[in-house]
Amino acid sequence: MIETFIEGNKIFQEQDFERKKERYMQLTTQQHPTVLWIGCSDSRVNAERITHCRAGELFTHRNIGNIVPTHDWNFATVLEYAVKHLKVKDIVICGHSDCGALNALDVDMSKDAYIPQWINNAREAQIRVDARLGEAKTPEEKAIRKKEIEYENVRLQMEHLRSYPLVSLAEEKGCLQVHGLYYDLKTGALSKIA
Repeated sequence: MIETFIEGNKIFQEQDFERKKERYMQLTTQQHPTVLWIGCSDSRVNAERITHCRAGELFTHRNIGNIVPTHDWNFATVLEYAVKHLKVKDIVICGHSDCGALNALDVDMSKDAYIPQWINNAREAQIRVDARLGEAKTPEEKAIRKKEIEYENVRLQMEHLRSYPLVSLAEEKGCLQVHGLYYDLKTGALSKIA
C-alpha cells in the first residue's frame, strides 16, 4: 500500500505541484486559511475534495462523528490555534450521511474500550430526535430518524463549540461565524443545516 502512496505522490508532483509551484512555494513559509473545518474521519468525506478547495484554504480537524468534545486537549489546541493565531473567520462542522459513529449509538459496543466513550459526545442528538419523532417502526421511519440524528448531531456539536469562551467571544465581536453543513454520500451535495 505504501508504494501506491509513493506512486500517487509522483502523479501529484507532476500534475499539480509543478503546475502550481508558485502557490506551493508560498505555502512553505505561511498559511492563511479562513476556515476551520471540523469533519468526520470517514474516508469518503474529504473536505478539500467535496468543497473544491486548494491546499492552504482549510484548517481541518477530523474525528469519528465530527464531534466537538468539550473537554479534549487535542481539539482545544486546534481550536485555539485556528481562532487566535490563524484568525479564521468561519468554523464549519460538517456531518454526513451513513455516519458509522452515529449508527453506533444504537449498537452495543461494550466490548470496545474507546468508541462508546467517544460517541457519548453525540448521545444527546439521539435523545432529542427520539423525543421528537418517537419510535421508528417502518424502514422509512428508520431512515428519517437516522438522517435526523445526523442533522441534530451537527447542531449539538455547534452548541458544544459555542461553549468554548474564545468562540462565543469571537462570535459576539463579529469576528467569527459558526456554520453547520451536511454532505450526502449518495448525491455528493453539501447543504446548510439551520
